[in-house]
Amino acid sequence: MKVENIKPGIGSVVATDRKSLLTDQGARQCLDLLADRAVLVFPGIGLSDEDQLALTDLMGDRVNFTRHVPGGDTVADDVYTITLDPAINTETEYVLGTYFWHMDGLTSDIPPPRVSLLGARRLAAKGGQTEFASTTAALQALPDDERAKLEGLSVVHSVVSAVRDVADPEDLHPMRRDMRHRHPLVWKNSAGRPSLLIVYSAESIPELPRAEGRALLARLLEWTAQPAFSLRHHWQEGDLVIWDNTAALHRVVPYAADSGRMMHRTTVAGTELAA
Repeated sequence: MKVENIKPGIGSVVATDRKSLLTDQGARQCLDLLADRAVLVFPGIGLSDEDQLALTDLMGDRVNFTRHVPGGDTVADDVYTITLDPAINTETEYVLGTYFWHMDGLTSDIPPPRVSLLGARRLAAKGGQTEFASTTAALQALPDDERAKLEGLSVVHSVVSAVRDVADPEDLHPMRRDMRHRHPLVWKNSAGRPSLLIVYSAESIPELPRAEGRALLARLLEWTAQPAFSLRHHWQEGDLVIWDNTAALHRVVPYAADSGRMMHRTTVAGTELAA
């Protein structure tokens, strides 16, 4: 693999071929790079769904927490089709919610997914770029006293909060309306690396008064999204992007519902308990 860093705090472009990537060694190299870079871009590698699933399995156990939403398992088992095409997606609020900073699977009653893999199948003529921000780099850059105040706090994530600007709670599917899960605000993986689980789905910090908790979440999100810790990927068909789901926020630049944009996501399961 030839690796070129995008910014000091986040992201690398990786030049390799399909055959080299789809090996135990290739998967291990990806995981090693993710631990430091958070986001990996593979320009034009052109993986099929079968290839993407194979790489997912090489990186760990796969998980499918979107099987029961529109677009889940549409093209293949454990491949989630992300699109606003009404022929595939009849509940567009969940894709519209990705216009805002999020991490995958935080509202599900599972360990936070470890790695997300996203392949570009069809692009929008305008919009549709994906932005990423490193919550590890952002946390490390905070003053020591501010970091210390975050230890021991937790955060509740909910679907209602995730789509609050695009849908009313009563319009959501009843099962998803009640989906919420509590996580530590400062997440530590098995290697002890800390990151922040601060995304648009965060609705409250139980240890703080509501206004104080919401204000803290807003400030941390603004801090993390600054240019030093973030990047924007301009997709080309066939690109693959892999990111550490507990260390990188992501959001899509809005695009037209009839643009035809279609992305395929697969996911590596998380196994770590809250520290």
